[in-house]
Amino acid sequence: MSKRSVHDMLEDPDFKSLSSQKNSISLVLTILELVLYFGFIALIAFNKPFLASKLSGGTATTVGIPIAVGTIIFSWIFTGIYIWWANNKYDVLVKKVKEKIGG
Repeated sequence: MSKRSVHDMLEDPDFKSLSSQKNSISLVLTILELVLYFGFIALIAFNKPFLASKLSGGTATTVGIPIAVGTIIFSWIFTGIYIWWANNKYDVLVKKVKEKIGG
């Protein structure tokens, strides 16, 4: 790719929009993941008795187990949201920019 075509690509409004959208969704999902993860870690650090409490009287399952599993499942959901967005929006915009610039 020549220097001129790189400059054209960086100045292209569709590329700027694509870059902005990617940064926005990445930032939102990263913040959600950090809140989820560090929230769980904060619970472990500051409220162990809550996590160690039983879900019901006759079971050995503690409150911490569904919260930990939920943390993992929400991480998968966030990853799935990004993959869905990348496959349905990002790739289409990348293809559009490539066709416009000729890359």
